[in-house]
Amino acid sequence: MDTLLLPFSPRFIVLTICAVVTVLLLVVGIFDHKVFKIILIPLVIFGALTLLGIRDFTQKNHAVLRNYPISAHVRFLLEEIRPEMRQYFFESEKDGMPFSRDTRAVVYQRAKMVLDKRPFGTQEDVYREGYEWMHHSVAPKPRADEKFRITIGGPDCTKPYSASVFNISAMSFGALSPNAVRALNAGAKKGGFAHDTGEGGVSPYHREMGGDIIWEVGSGYFGCRNRDGTFNPDLFASVAGDDQIKMVELKISQGAKPGHGGVLPAAKVSEEISKIRGVPMGEDCISPAYHKAFSTPIQMMEFVAQMRKLSGGKPAGFKMCIGHPWEFLAICKAMKESGLYPDFIVVDGNEGGTGAAPLEFMDHLGMPMREGVNFVHNALIGIGARDRIKIGASGKIATAFDMARAMAIGADWCNSARGFMFALGCIQSLSCHTDRCPTGVTSQDPIRNRALYVPDKIERVYNYHHSTLHALTELLAAAGLEHTKELRPIHFSQRSSTTEVSTFAELYPTLRPGELLEGTQDRRFRDAWAMARADSFQPAG
Repeated sequence: MDTLLLPFSPRFIVLTICAVVTVLLLVVGIFDHKVFKIILIPLVIFGALTLLGIRDFTQKNHAVLRNYPISAHVRFLLEEIRPEMRQYFFESEKDGMPFSRDTRAVVYQRAKMVLDKRPFGTQEDVYREGYEWMHHSVAPKPRADEKFRITIGGPDCTKPYSASVFNISAMSFGALSPNAVRALNAGAKKGGFAHDTGEGGVSPYHREMGGDIIWEVGSGYFGCRNRDGTFNPDLFASVAGDDQIKMVELKISQGAKPGHGGVLPAAKVSEEISKIRGVPMGEDCISPAYHKAFSTPIQMMEFVAQMRKLSGGKPAGFKMCIGHPWEFLAICKAMKESGLYPDFIVVDGNEGGTGAAPLEFMDHLGMPMREGVNFVHNALIGIGARDRIKIGASGKIATAFDMARAMAIGADWCNSARGFMFALGCIQSLSCHTDRCPTGVTSQDPIRNRALYVPDKIERVYNYHHSTLHALTELLAAAGLEHTKELRPIHFSQRSSTTEVSTFAELYPTLRPGELLEGTQDRRFRDAWAMARADSFQPAG
């Protein structure tokens, strides 16, 4: 049921003013016919604006208009200003952070299934340092089936999962609104791809729509915790056994704030969140910076194996942003020594960022996604385990080129958070952490949340996924390839200066199978491998 209009809310002030002025003018005109002709034009104007505002409030296609009737039209009007005028007042197509106007626009266009082509050539400076491109073939292939899928699950997994190569990255209920979670999960169900819950637990809004779920368990163990905040294996098993949950994922760290815990103040722990997360009301909901369930690399592998067993044999893995190289290599040594391997590893980059974080963490802590993915890819090759462990990439992925580039340097699949937020209608207002999201994507305010009309957004989530994979098939066909599995570093180049070009094969060299075990001289790994210990995250020596 729609929430009633709050006439004195600042978001509806323009509509309120127009309605009040219309009524006053109408009353004056009725009781004083002499001034009717004088007030006729203002009456028509304010009456028309009032009708427009009522229409904005009741329509279901534009969340901004539902939350800001009449006034939001100014935004759309400014969006339509001719490009040669816009440069004096607004960002250019390639400006805007963290996502450029051009990237946001292509997501919106694909989500709405409207024309996403561009005229008059690229606006990229193709001779700037850092410019990257994909090589095409003189013998392109026919466009392949766009439903690219991979099987996740190693030898120890009894219920492998056939996953899309493009899925929804971790975003918790609480960070997202109920309607946003509903739309994402239903879009995932329609498109046959997966929806990561984030560490906030499996909410009724995830379950309601029936889409495939990747359950992420963080250091707070929300949804599977004891009263003192420790892990409860029985609760975990009861939740993870649900057929809707396809994989279980241990969150070690996230790109936005690796090594940083979180606190949801007691005042914000509603009865609903208390029930979903398994935390008491009236107390701060704490997500520690570290895990209590394990403290060494071998114990971590044992915990991942326990998650797989408790889930009934579903793929179990972990997500992390790479920090100290020797720590990840310590995990690799633990795999070899214990014989316990994850089924997958999701590598988050420090450019990821749906979670609010201190500036220093967001800008300067953690390894960027591409370096992280390639490091993990090579480390697994170096210990002879790459064929049994799949790698997911997460961090500022929104387009087919972003996906192809990540896959060329080691990823098997890609996750996107903010890309799917744009598909829901996010306008990058950068107010996610304030509970004042203008489109209702990240707000728990029922009035703002009302603006996100679920049936419409389901289609947009589905369309964005479908159109992005369609674009990926076109890129692969142009390169003479048929599947994402064929992508290699040789298919990409980067300009290192105005006159020099390096291939990704030069920028991201690959280790030989088993090279770390044999004793590598590769400087990216040699010293860190010597420092790594399976029994401790502390460096040797």
